This record gives sequence, structure tokens and C-alpha cells, in this order.
Amino acid sequence: MYCVEVIPVLRFEPHALGRPFHAARVRIPARSRDTELHTHADFHEFMGVISGRGEHLLITGAEPLEPGDVVLVRSQDQHAIRGAAPDGLEFINIAFPSSAWQGFLDLTRTSCPARFHSQRALSAFSAALESFQNEPTSYDLVRFWIDLLQHVEPDSLEGDAPERGVPDWLGKACTAMRSEANLRAGLPRLLELAAVSPAHLSRSMRSSYGLTPTEFVTDLRLEHAASLLAATNLSIAAVADRCGYTSQSYFTRCFTAAHEISPRDFRNRSQRAFVP
Repeated sequence: MYCVEVIPVLRFEPHALGRPFHAARVRIPARSRDTELHTHADFHEFMGVISGRGEHLLITGAEPLEPGDVVLVRSQDQHAIRGAAPDGLEFINIAFPSSAWQGFLDLTRTSCPARFHSQRALSAFSAALESFQNEPTSYDLVRFWIDLLQHVEPDSLEGDAPERGVPDWLGKACTAMRSEANLRAGLPRLLELAAVSPAHLSRSMRSSYGLTPTEFVTDLRLEHAASLLAATNLSIAAVADRCGYTSQSYFTRCFTAAHEISPRDFRNRSQRAFVP
């Protein structure tokens, strides 16, 4: 009998609880065990190394980490962190929904390397961490991205393969889908905005984002639902309706399956998270 290692898959909302991003200052001691190898279902994260030394462990090998290194970890990447002697490793981690990041790249027509070095970029991480300790907004997240990308060398702005070469028509359609009116209309509206055949849309979505059109719309709907649950007193039925679900029970099943918590329990946890 063979033993198959199951790699944990982390989702964004159980950690963010309705907030647009999650920020933390992390210290990995030297000679401690590596952090658990894991992957992300629906979020990206930036790591900004503050002090110490260590390694970023990927399935392609180990990459050294030192102060000033900035690393972009994408959804579906498998990784872990190791601290090195004598002082271990300290970094600030900023996590955010993959769909929001891709929307930002589409809107600004820019890209970001998977790794770069800039001591000055660490100020953007510190500002984002400070914002997170209050009541963070989507504006704080966008400001972090803008401040961070200002420190990337122009020659490095080629992006990584999964986030490069998005057709202009697809980028515009996906950005427009973040509108609540379009989100409620769902996949038919995405097809209307894209103005291409369903087969062409599906091929382009898979190539550019690694998602089917249905998965893309579902992720956006559940992301918007989490924000509404955390930030409003709307009934569960009203949240479901505003996100394009015609059935509250179906919405509850989808939300619970995606986030491993019911919409009602998610709301209770997210509201407690904002209490000092």
C-alpha cells in the first residue's frame, strides 16, 4: 500500500473574514521545522523579507531569502518557508484574492515578476500591515499594489506566465464583471461582454487565468458575498440575490462548500474580528 501525501489547500475567506486582504508579520526561527508545504485555492500573497535569512521551498527547488527580497506566491503554487541560522527569518505577508489581483493587472495593463529585490519596497508592506490593524479597505489594498510596483525595475515587468498575455477584450470583460449588476447576470453577461463564442471564451479563460468561465463567475460571486456578509446587515437571502443566486439554500450550499463555514457563521466570525 502506498502512502500519498495530501497537501493542505488554503482558502482566503477563513483567514480574511470579509476583509479585502490579510496582513501578518511572521517570524520563522532558525533550525525549526519548515512551515507545512501547502497551496492556495483562491488567493495570491506577497512576502517582503524584513530581516534574517532563509529559503523559499518550491517544488522546483529552494530559493534563498534575504532582507529586501519580495516574493509573489500565486494560487496553486506549492510552497513552504525555512529559517536559516543564526537568526531565522522575519517577513511581512500580504494575502489577497486572486480575482482582485488579476482585476488590478487587467485594469492597469501591467504585470509583476514572481520575485524582485528592493529594500525601499518594504515600506509598502509596513503601511499595509498598519492599515490591516485598523479596518482595512479595498483602497488600502490597491494603494499597496501601486506603492509596491513603483519599486520594480522596468526590465522586470514582464510578469510570470499565468498572468501574462491576457487579451485586451478578456481583461476588459473580466474587469466589468466586478460590477454587481453584471455579477448578478452571471455567465450570460460575461459572454455578452466578451463578444466571442463560448468555446473561444473558455479556451482564453483557461489559458489566461487557469479557470473556466463558470469558475471565474462563481469565485467573483462568493468573494462579493463574503464582503457583503462582513460589511452589511443584509439578510442572507438579500446577499444571495445581490450576488446572482436565485435560491438562498443553493447559495448557502455553495458558500459553505467553498469556505467550510455557513454564511451565518461567517458573518458572526467576521463581525467579531473587527471588535477591539
